[in-house]
Amino acid sequence: MRFFTQQHAYYCGIDLHAKTMYLCILNQAGDVLLHRNIKSDPEAFLHVIASYRTDLVVCVECIFTWYWIADLCARENLPFVLGHALYMKAIHGGKTKNDRIDAAKIAHLLRGGYIPMAYVYPTAMRATRDLLRRRMHLMRQRAQLLAHIRNTNSQYNLPPIGRKIAYKANREGVADHFPDEAVRQSMEVNLKLIDFYDPLLTQLELNWVSTAKIHDPQAFHLLRSIRGVGKILALVLLYEIHDIHRFPRVQNFCSYCRLIQGAHQSAGKTYCHSGKEIGNAHWKWAFSAAAALLIRCCPAVQKYKPKNLPSSPTNWDAVPTTYSNESSRLTKNACYPVE
Repeated sequence: MRFFTQQHAYYCGIDLHAKTMYLCILNQAGDVLLHRNIKSDPEAFLHVIASYRTDLVVCVECIFTWYWIADLCARENLPFVLGHALYMKAIHGGKTKNDRIDAAKIAHLLRGGYIPMAYVYPTAMRATRDLLRRRMHLMRQRAQLLAHIRNTNSQYNLPPIGRKIAYKANREGVADHFPDEAVRQSMEVNLKLIDFYDPLLTQLELNWVSTAKIHDPQAFHLLRSIRGVGKILALVLLYEIHDIHRFPRVQNFCSYCRLIQGAHQSAGKTYCHSGKEIGNAHWKWAFSAAAALLIRCCPAVQKYKPKNLPSSPTNWDAVPTTYSNESSRLTKNACYPVE
């Protein structure tokens, strides 16, 4: 974890909310110069800090409302620090907690060089990254609809449907497979929602490919050249990583991908493991999906696979991972044929 250690004349800690923000400004001696609650408005913020702008650094905790103030500081040439929410234990672990105390703690941590830094994603690619994450949410909803049809068929112990309903051509007459009228109506609702999702997701993917070729065409091309990494996984990796040089070591990159598990040790003994939720969940999903697809489409790699992963493509749904519900779409878009 990286900490902000630069020295400034003034340190501004902000407890940011959707409609209000509590400011605390300290000088280098630690004296409180300003402690005030204001509206979450750019003009109000600039008016309050006007007397301290000569050498001021601004810090907020990484919550969903930080975009606008990061962009504002960039336009006004104000140094901006984004605090890592999970690492800021001094804020969340106190006996008493309110906006006034939180703002002061952020300012003191910033002044003392103990603010754990999160990455300030650039404005130009931020909206596309958020839309790509939204696509993953929609894709999981589509997968749940497909799973509900399969589970309902098993619930009533009906004969197997016999075809892969993830593809539109195979969904004709699926609702008639269920004899009960209420169940049939439920399946028709699922199928109509799936038919709505398919063109919507396809159009989004086409737009993202065009955007990626503008933002970083070389990186997108190199990512697609990796076995097991296709259009969707390349887009996820491109927009989640952004700049690989922000990681000084390979270990830092692997840790942020949730591929390294932390350990609590004392006196040479390991007490427990932790840190499973610290890192980028989207990277974790992308690398896990790429590894599973590589095993599936490359026989030379299959001898290195773990024993709990199936070797037959027909058993793909049995892969014990969080992304198995998207297997049909991932396979169609992400897996290269074996040469």
